[in-house]
Amino acid sequence: MGGRTAYESIDKSLFEPVLVFVSGWGRFYKVEPEFLQQESIRASLPSLDGFAVYDESFEDDVFAESGMEAIEPDWFEEHFEMAFLAMHGPDCEDGAIQGLLEWHKIPYTGPGLVGSAIGINKILQNELIALVTGQQKKTATICRDDWEQTDKGAFFASLVSHLGLPVVVKAPHQGSSIGVSIIRTNDLDAFCRAVEKCFFTVSMPASEWLDMSAKDKDKYAQDIANLDSGIGYPLVLEDTGDYILSPVELVGMLDSLAEEAPDSDMVFASVNAEDDLLFEEFISGQEFSCGVIQDDDGTAIALPPTEIYNAEAFDFQTKYKTNVAKKRIPVDTSLENNRLIQESVAAVFKGLGINVYSRIDGFLTPAGKVLLHDPNTIPGMSPASLIFKQMAEIGMNFTDSLTYLIRQSLRERIRTGKDTFRLKQLLADLDDRLAERKANPAPEKTISFGPTDDAWLKAKADYHRTAAFGEERPVLVYQKSDSESYTIPVNLLFKDTIADLEAAMSSERHPLLVETDERARSITDRYLV
Repeated sequence: MGGRTAYESIDKSLFEPVLVFVSGWGRFYKVEPEFLQQESIRASLPSLDGFAVYDESFEDDVFAESGMEAIEPDWFEEHFEMAFLAMHGPDCEDGAIQGLLEWHKIPYTGPGLVGSAIGINKILQNELIALVTGQQKKTATICRDDWEQTDKGAFFASLVSHLGLPVVVKAPHQGSSIGVSIIRTNDLDAFCRAVEKCFFTVSMPASEWLDMSAKDKDKYAQDIANLDSGIGYPLVLEDTGDYILSPVELVGMLDSLAEEAPDSDMVFASVNAEDDLLFEEFISGQEFSCGVIQDDDGTAIALPPTEIYNAEAFDFQTKYKTNVAKKRIPVDTSLENNRLIQESVAAVFKGLGINVYSRIDGFLTPAGKVLLHDPNTIPGMSPASLIFKQMAEIGMNFTDSLTYLIRQSLRERIRTGKDTFRLKQLLADLDDRLAERKANPAPEKTISFGPTDDAWLKAKADYHRTAAFGEERPVLVYQKSDSESYTIPVNLLFKDTIADLEAAMSSERHPLLVETDERARSITDRYLV
């Protein structure tokens, strides 16, 4: 989804997009735009004896066999000048891909090595955020070896005594809320299952496996491949160290082991299993997410925070699989509290060594305290991503936001002192193009739409396509009636329905939005015509 958004929305008059797909095995392939039209990555792969899997489950390089052009990092510079990162999770947000690109002198978007490494480590984050803001949040940790040897009941009881209920259980190096559980009652079995999930292990009693039907066995093996419900392949059988690449192999292995030892428990772990676990006290309050961007001089400017409400937890299912969660900008609280949120996230952005942009989540407690967690160094790139909605509030559409991200990333890569002369040439060339466009703006294209939700959706899609093509400047005009029309500003682009649009048009703009717009003017003046 992020790849689609970046490709479709990038300004084609400034940049030539080159699509590079990174497989589960970490191989790089140059692909055509048609690849992005598939429903999912797994849809691009053949099924494996009826199972839907990723490329890690195949012994051969199925992408190369399908005709994709593999490219090696040594030859990146022959294919592209800069890498726009639309990647998430371990190896993608932790400094690994950033370090590879720096080694090969390829500039990339988003925060650098330090901010990325800190941004993926939830245990270290808590300690550093507390140093920056003075916030106090109760936490605890345990490593896998200690968990195996501890008295589970006594450990859970001590956690409840220290943190209270509910207890939040987190895998410390994951993204998208993968490996997060909330234990709301004094239930030891539920707690142990949550810990197992966060360690990316699964335990199957042989007796239970033997009682399952063939259909249920296949479903279990398939669920392991789904990261929202399983731990992904490849797996390792912990007793023997044997590797299992696919659901087919897992079913065969479990059948064999269960028959040999019907009274045993069979324990498998992901090859990328976590070795430490984080426990946190449950914070009651208004949940928010706040983007931060950066000016040329390094000044951090917090965007208007988005409140997430109407959901028990903003977890993987809520984020990506349902429409339960509601959002509003800014947080439904006082102007002073919204300012406090912005001040806190800007301080953490700087204090944790993050640059270019980030999205930092947190809670506003009933007592008016701001508690922050989980700096996200590559925020989601889907059309519904919160940071794009927040950047719209300072007048920047998808295309403007991507141009900002690319340019500011170039500026920050120059600060690393690597390949400086060439990067300064790239930056100067881009700045010349931006200045030329500002001096000689493209002609306007009016996109009119009527008072129906379908017309609104179609007009927005046309707006984004026009902006990305770069030859015309789109202007949205709401034709409410034959005699009544309104020009729609960028900050209203993300209203979902005509009713939402009209409500926003008839309301006075929140003072925090006006303030943030003014504060970001030094940034937006560079990109907006």
